[in-house]
Amino acid sequence: MEEKYIELVFEVANSEQGDILIACLNDAPGITGFEENEGQVKAYLPAGKYDSSFFDRYPIPANITYTQTFIENKNWNAVWESGFEPVIIDKFVSIRADFHKDIIDTEYEILITPKMSFGTGHHATTRLMIEALRDNSIEGKRIADFGTGTGVLAILADKMKAAEILAMDYDDWSIENARENIEKNTCTNIRLVKTDHFPDNGNWDVILANINLHVILANMQHFYQGLKPNGLLIISGILQEDRNKLELIAANHLFSIRVIREKNNWLCITFKKEEAALIADLVIKK
Repeated sequence: MEEKYIELVFEVANSEQGDILIACLNDAPGITGFEENEGQVKAYLPAGKYDSSFFDRYPIPANITYTQTFIENKNWNAVWESGFEPVIIDKFVSIRADFHKDIIDTEYEILITPKMSFGTGHHATTRLMIEALRDNSIEGKRIADFGTGTGVLAILADKMKAAEILAMDYDDWSIENARENIEKNTCTNIRLVKTDHFPDNGNWDVILANINLHVILANMQHFYQGLKPNGLLIISGILQEDRNKLELIAANHLFSIRVIREKNNWLCITFKKEEAALIADLVIKK
């Protein structure tokens, strides 16, 4: 485990500029999460992943300025406590830390100690994924959460009485953090695995993937092979301008679109796994 992390604080003019910045940095290896505040975006990565050529490899818009600070792992909880506010999504779910008061007027309550992992409910993509889960019955179903981060979506699936949940991430810090949060929420049906690719087998009812476009496209065939017939693939982490590229690749892998959600230029798309014969029939009818 890295002893130090780099906190990069970017000054942005508006949320749209912040989304563009996140899209520029999404593929940078080592970045474990983003935090968006008014006029700012913060990114975190191990000190060993950052050097003087970082922004040559991952260029950002010229009008965005930034500062950098070293953060010790032991100070991370204090950093989050200073700015982490509870998230309440309608009457459906609330997400809070230990130091917040109980929130009793939502159907589900999730306790999260986010550390440096992505997935607190503050970002538009996590909210959209939660709304997608809300609108689909998953009780008794098998769920795979690829890129679990803090584990928030897997934990919600457990609380919604999914029969089995596989939570996956490639980052050591995320695995450690997700394990802590799973235990904190006394979840009993979640299996946590470290991996950088989606397993071909599994026969899942629903696959959740709130990650970047590059990883989604690289795993689309694995998603198809891992889903049951008529299973659902719920994807976020996609900007509006990447919609056509994603839809084309999805169609080539025999996925049809069921629902598209949008918030702050971010998309969440629910796909359905179709059989080859049905796809061919749809193409002929067009």
